[in-house]
Amino acid sequence: MATIQLDDLDRQLIELLAKDARVSNRKIATELGVTEGTVRGRIKRLQQERLITFTAITGLQMASNSRLAFIWVQAEVERTREVARQIAEIDPVNAVMITMGSFNIMAMCLFEELDDLVEVASDKILAVPGVHHVETSIAVKTVKYNARVAKITETSPIEGGNAEPDE
Repeated sequence: MATIQLDDLDRQLIELLAKDARVSNRKIATELGVTEGTVRGRIKRLQQERLITFTAITGLQMASNSRLAFIWVQAEVERTREVARQIAEIDPVNAVMITMGSFNIMAMCLFEELDDLVEVASDKILAVPGVHHVETSIAVKTVKYNARVAKITETSPIEGGNAEPDE
C-alpha cells in the first residue's frame, strides 16, 4: 500500500470540506488563498485516490423507531479477522471494528424490534465459527453524535489492499 502524501493545503481543504461539504470551490479558494482551479484539481485527486468521498449522512431523528446497538464479540484471536469479515456480511450490521480489550470485535447496527437484535447477536453472530461470547449494549439516549467522527476511521479491508467504497 502506497504511503499517503498530504500537504498542508490538502489538510486545510479536507478540514473545510469536513465542516461543510457543500461549500463552493470559489469560497474555499478565497479562504485558502489559491485559485478555484487548484481547489477543483485537489478535490478531484483526493477523490480519485479514495482519500475523500462525499455522501449524505442521515441524522438520528431519521431512524424514527430504530435503536442503535453495539454488539461486543469475543473471538478466537487467530480468527479475529476472518470472524470480523463474516460479521460484516450479516444484515443489518452497519459497522465492524477490530478492537483491543475484553472484546476483540465490535459491531454496530440499527434495529427496530428487540427480537431483531437477539436474532443478529445470538442466532447469527454467535453462530460464526470462532466466536466465544457476545454482549450487546443498546443506546437509550444520545447525548452527542458527530457524524464527522468517521473522518478519523479509515475504511479498509481486514487484510491488505484498498477497500471498495460502499455503493
